[in-house]
Amino acid sequence: MVHEINDENFAAETATGLTVIDFWAPWCGPCKMQSPVIEEMAEADNTIKFCKLNVDDNKATASSLGIMSIPTLLIKKDGQIVDQVVGYHSKEQLQKLFAEYAA
Repeated sequence: MVHEINDENFAAETATGLTVIDFWAPWCGPCKMQSPVIEEMAEADNTIKFCKLNVDDNKATASSLGIMSIPTLLIKKDGQIVDQVVGYHSKEQLQKLFAEYAA
């Protein structure tokens, strides 16, 4: 399950565990390609919390984190940002990346 989050609940929703936040917008072509990959991974892995944040509707969070391009995947572990990747990434690329932080 992918959780829709916003400016108001961003901090609380991403404070614990391993969390991947997909910063996206409805008009973004690469975001539309990334979304099904994130959905599939969320269904297959319950050890990672997957969230989506629409940057058009939640400008404050995106701005405060310096998100300049989308899609951007922000990886947080116990509330701390540990990595950030920009652009489309395949399931295999993301699995390898997330495995680094899952341990």
